[in-house]
Amino acid sequence: MALLNVSFSSKIPPKLPLSSNKPFFTNSFLSFSSFPSPQILKREFKCNENLVFCLSKSLAKASFFALVSASLFFVDPALSFKGGGPYGAEVTRGQDLSGKDFSGKTLIKQDFKTSILRQANFRGANLLGASFFDADLTGADLSDADLRGADFSLANVTKANLSNANLEGALATGNTSFKGSKITGADFTDVPLRDDQREYLCKIADGVNATTGNATRDTLLCS
Repeated sequence: MALLNVSFSSKIPPKLPLSSNKPFFTNSFLSFSSFPSPQILKREFKCNENLVFCLSKSLAKASFFALVSASLFFVDPALSFKGGGPYGAEVTRGQDLSGKDFSGKTLIKQDFKTSILRQANFRGANLLGASFFDADLTGADLSDADLRGADFSLANVTKANLSNANLEGALATGNTSFKGSKITGADFTDVPLRDDQREYLCKIADGVNATTGNATRDTLLCS
């Protein structure tokens, strides 16, 4: 009987401690404490289910920040020109100023972009760095004017009077045309001209600029 009691008692498992603070699952992989929060699980599940959506959203954010950053570093070239002179930027840009008299005026960096300046008088005016981008200067008088660094890109300068004008470093890119203009004594030093315009101007070039002392043909690099 004693042997039976011993055998029977040996099969009873020991009692589990009730006051243990350890989690029931002690394996780190199975431990509840190692699981991420419900919010994280929800977000990860959503991205796994909508991978394309998540990637698109991330790319959209990156593109937006790249655009904002680029806008901080690149400035519209038009902003480099300031209004001045008797009319101001709010009037001279994109206006019809045909026949207006600007002779002898100080118009440094004046903005005449896209303006109509037919037969306008700029004789002896200080137009240093002024912008005539896409302007119509047909028949305008620019004689003796200081046009250093002026922008004539896409401008129509046909039949204009450029006698003794100083155009050192001016821009004349695009389809700028000087056809029929008077250029006696004009200084075209460092003006980027199309080959056909340079060839045309060399046929009519003569004289020496009174201010710089440079021969017009030399400044046009005529052969």
